[in-house]
Amino acid sequence: MRDLGAGFRYLLEGQRWVARHGKSYGFGLLPGLITLVLYAAALAALALWGEDAVAWATPFADDWASPWAGLFRGFLTAVLFALALLLAVLTFTAVTLLVGQPFYESLSEQVDRDVSPDGTAPESGLPLWRELWVSARDSLRIVVRAAVWGVLLFALGFIPVAGQTVVPVIGFFVTGFFLTEELTSVALQRRGVVLRDRLALLRSRKTLVWGFGTPLGLAFLVPFVAVFLMPGAVAGATLLARELRGEENRGRDEDPAAADGADGAEERSLRQ
Repeated sequence: MRDLGAGFRYLLEGQRWVARHGKSYGFGLLPGLITLVLYAAALAALALWGEDAVAWATPFADDWASPWAGLFRGFLTAVLFALALLLAVLTFTAVTLLVGQPFYESLSEQVDRDVSPDGTAPESGLPLWRELWVSARDSLRIVVRAAVWGVLLFALGFIPVAGQTVVPVIGFFVTGFFLTEELTSVALQRRGVVLRDRLALLRSRKTLVWGFGTPLGLAFLVPFVAVFLMPGAVAGATLLARELRGEENRGRDEDPAAADGADGAEERSLRQ
């Protein structure tokens, strides 16, 4: 249970970090806004033409007596839209990170330098195009895994009682795990940790991962919230990645500039 609370604290600390670094926060909003526009356009198109697509895909229902054809196709349209919403939640982070790779890499490096005892940040040493390729490849693998889980959980949702109680809870934990994997990948990929090792690392501390990712997944269900939380989520995931790797942190709550100022004031006081 201690890990569960620790994961949530990392999420809060990431938001606090970007609150103290307004310029980084502003740049970090851009990828989320771009992705939000793309997803909103896709969902709007599905809402407008989803029923036509279902009618095209079910020609066998054309001769059904009224109202069965309409009810059947209406149900399939609702299922299609619900599945699209679920996949949007599961994949939003992956797509946003891909769109904003340079922005979030820079933000994650700043966090590393801020909390590292020696003020340095790990570097991958790879050219930008190579980093983008690795990120896109790994994101696609995670999206496929998340989609499989999404379809499975959606199907289990039709089980009476359990489908309306147990399955949604499992779904939130699954979403939290994949969200955390995507977010920590920014810092871990820079450290040369490949996808298979990243997944093994996260599985070794599931409670910590759930404490970070599950509340974030719940927050992402609220429209537009994901855009504003993404920069802080990347910052918090960088702190979480350092914890998973056993890296030493300078005092997490300590602002280096403030600490320097306090040290200077103390030194002046001693001289007087």
